[in-house]
Amino acid sequence: MTRAVALLLTLMTGFTGLVYEVSWQKYLATLLGSHAEATVAVLAIFLGGLSIGYALFGRVSRGLASRPGTGNTTGRIVRTYGALECGIGLYAFLFPYLFALVRAVSHGLPLSEGPVAFGMDIVLAAILIGPPSVLMGGTIPMLTQALSRDLAEATRFHALVYGINTAGAFAGALAAGFWLVPTLGLDATLAAMGVINVGAGLLFVALGSSVGSRVENASGDAKARVIEGFSSYAAVAVLNGFAMMALQVVFIRVGGFSLGSSHFTFAMVVAVFVLCIALGSLLVSPFRNIRPIAIVATQWGLVGSLILLYPFLEDAPYYAHVLRSQFGSRASEFGAYYARVFLWLLVVLGPPVLLSGAILPLLFGHLRRQVGELGSVAGRLYSWNTVGSLLGALVGGYLLLFWIDLDAVYRVAAGALALGAVLLSLRVFEGRARVLTAVPAILMAALLLWLTPWSALRLSSGLFRYREAFSVTNAGAATFFSNPSFESREVLFYRDDPVMSVAVFDQPVEPGNPGSPPSRSIISNGKSDSSVGLDAITLSLLALLPAVHADRLERVFVIGFGTGVTAGEFAALDSVEEVVVAEISPGVMEAAPYFAEYNHDVLANPKVRVIQADAYRALQRSEGLFDVISSEPSNPWVTGVEMLYSREFLETLKSRLAPGGVTVQWIHLYEIDSETLELVLRTYLSVFDRVSIWYGNRSDLLILGYQGERQEEDLEQLLARVARPDIRAGLARVGLESPEALAAHELVPDGLMGFESLAPGPVHTLEQPILSDRAARA
Repeated sequence: MTRAVALLLTLMTGFTGLVYEVSWQKYLATLLGSHAEATVAVLAIFLGGLSIGYALFGRVSRGLASRPGTGNTTGRIVRTYGALECGIGLYAFLFPYLFALVRAVSHGLPLSEGPVAFGMDIVLAAILIGPPSVLMGGTIPMLTQALSRDLAEATRFHALVYGINTAGAFAGALAAGFWLVPTLGLDATLAAMGVINVGAGLLFVALGSSVGSRVENASGDAKARVIEGFSSYAAVAVLNGFAMMALQVVFIRVGGFSLGSSHFTFAMVVAVFVLCIALGSLLVSPFRNIRPIAIVATQWGLVGSLILLYPFLEDAPYYAHVLRSQFGSRASEFGAYYARVFLWLLVVLGPPVLLSGAILPLLFGHLRRQVGELGSVAGRLYSWNTVGSLLGALVGGYLLLFWIDLDAVYRVAAGALALGAVLLSLRVFEGRARVLTAVPAILMAALLLWLTPWSALRLSSGLFRYREAFSVTNAGAATFFSNPSFESREVLFYRDDPVMSVAVFDQPVEPGNPGSPPSRSIISNGKSDSSVGLDAITLSLLALLPAVHADRLERVFVIGFGTGVTAGEFAALDSVEEVVVAEISPGVMEAAPYFAEYNHDVLANPKVRVIQADAYRALQRSEGLFDVISSEPSNPWVTGVEMLYSREFLETLKSRLAPGGVTVQWIHLYEIDSETLELVLRTYLSVFDRVSIWYGNRSDLLILGYQGERQEEDLEQLLARVARPDIRAGLARVGLESPEALAAHELVPDGLMGFESLAPGPVHTLEQPILSDRAARA
């Protein structure tokens, strides 16, 4: 009964651990930004803390188990673990206040921007989330040590602890992404998780006071015994951690191509990973004894399953489209659709991830030697595995993407697992059996070299945006992609960078009509972010509208480079002296030469300075004020973009406007519902007292916010600005030949709409981040 209660509590603490990770990422995005470096830094701190915790509490458990005396050893370890859980819960209650303190310290440092400032913020982030991450590392080593009845049963119970704790993390991944954070907000979510951890901790303390001792004092000291060949097994743990974390990054990106890069996709892929790892561990739990051949076969099976899966991944957008076409667009079908998506993800990703989840419990079962050292062995093994996961996040999920694409990262990860299989085979087998290891090794190496790169056209096809079936939807991937609307597309550029996957397409302006003039588009994660054809008027008005309305026009800040047309229009204006562009993706900047003929070769203009950074962080730390700030981020359902629609960001934006300055914000009218659009407008009007609304092309809204008190509009002054040769030339390039043609794009004049004119409702804030959830559902 005691162990059943302990396992139930372990399920709950696994749940809270994943929710903490998601919440911390959102908190720290406001400090570090939402770019790849920030995401990797937070993950590295979390994994690094876990690794330290596994090793540290493995030693602690060994010390408690070997302490001389007749005290209840099991109870002592369980009570100590309960204190750790209470500490995690209490820290959750304090976290919002500690975060506010850390942010104040960051803003008070005499550093504005650059690697030193970012490095200091990473140190502050490590101080903030490092301690609870270390405490979380106590779960597996301490409970394995405390609650294993004997050495023969250790493998079984260890697999149960690992599997059930990970199953809790699976539930936490789904709950955080689909319900907790959007419904409760960040502060309340942490408080709720804190209650769970403190409650679990107190129950563990009570269990520790009532449980009988089950751990034999098998060693008289706390020194770790040398396990023959442990370095080889540790290397396998590192390689597996590296590979699976790198593969998770690849699968999340492929999921974005297939389902859209929303937080739902992220939550689903992470949840499938975590669930399958849990199931893999639980499959090991019935076995009291592990034969070495089982470990080797599992590792080789993992490599083989990944190689078999590889050729199908480039067609993942097609298969997702087939699934999507089976559902309508009613809100009532949302749950059924994502349930079906989840099941298919289990079918596709389940086999390799399940095998990976079995590896560590199998290794633990092979390495256990003495009852008093169970926690130490588990702690060391999982510590090395987490070091590998950290390397997978830093190297496989970030650094490698500066040089190679996703398919190559996938092959590197599979190669790392194959190397682990070779090491295991050489360690476990003897004599002639070792020689036979060369056969699967050579075969796997040949297969990895034989695999061809994935098709950029198929991955970046954007099929997740098509809700209805085509005539060839069910004809198979090869037939589907050979139809004229796809064959007529020409891929000029493709690059997987650490932030996103960027492509440049030339395609007919009229879909399905290969003879129509081509339009050049920049594609991010399968979604067209702007086109120099269809979006030309929107891209130009993002510069020319605020240029006409600003009292002065010398210094400009542009959020997002995209095709460079907006920045180019600003730079072409005579009075503009400086254009600062914040662009998060290195791939977008590499694609810039393909748009030089459309954006006045903007990067060659000495007025233009590009900052490769998250726009929120770049604007927060910018020096001086700007006369115009123009923002055209991606759609708010895209992960990380919702920050640029938050009240806090708009307040920062307003504070960086010079007197008489103007800001313009893009929002789309497609793939959105009225409630989400009202949320965007309500949030904007909660910051700007003066707002006007215009439209670009028929599906784009441009929201202008004005700095300063409203005065009677001087029509003659506006007409004079429109008549300036440089502005008139810019308007003429998009077919607006007269002031009347420009005025026709105004929907809501300045002064007509205020905050009180909208229906009552919430606003989107960083503490209550509801926009991405509503936008993604819409």
